[in-house]
Amino acid sequence: MRYFLDCEFNGFGGALMSLALAPEDGSEDYYVVIPLEEAPEPWVERHVVPYLRSVPDMLFNQLDRVAAAHDIARYLSTDPDPEIVADWPEDIALFCRLLLTAETEIVDISSLRFHFLRTPGFSTARNSAVPHNALHDARSLRDHIIEIEQ
Repeated sequence: MRYFLDCEFNGFGGALMSLALAPEDGSEDYYVVIPLEEAPEPWVERHVVPYLRSVPDMLFNQLDRVAAAHDIARYLSTDPDPEIVADWPEDIALFCRLLLTAETEIVDISSLRFHFLRTPGFSTARNSAVPHNALHDARSLRDHIIEIEQ
């Protein structure tokens, strides 16, 4: 199954702050917030931080980086062929880096596929119910891609 990915991070090249996966079939979404070890960039402080909790309480999950990696592996563990879809290359890079739990360790995940889709003229933030919230942006991406495929 496809999972539409969005991440929020602390400025260009910055640390991962939140990650969301919105499954194409509308089943339970995944959302995690990873506390920053440094102060957020000013733009991030204004446009991202205030919206990190703007998700249903049952989906809000705050974990350290290693715990988040294991949690994502558990979330995807029942799918024999998960495909992660993103419209921004840094989201894929952040997702992959998160799976590394130590210098030579990776979470227990058997296989993953990634699909990068350019979405010219479409902005997840402009079309999101809560702009710059990874969960709402991932849902926006999912809805857009499914709509244009029909």
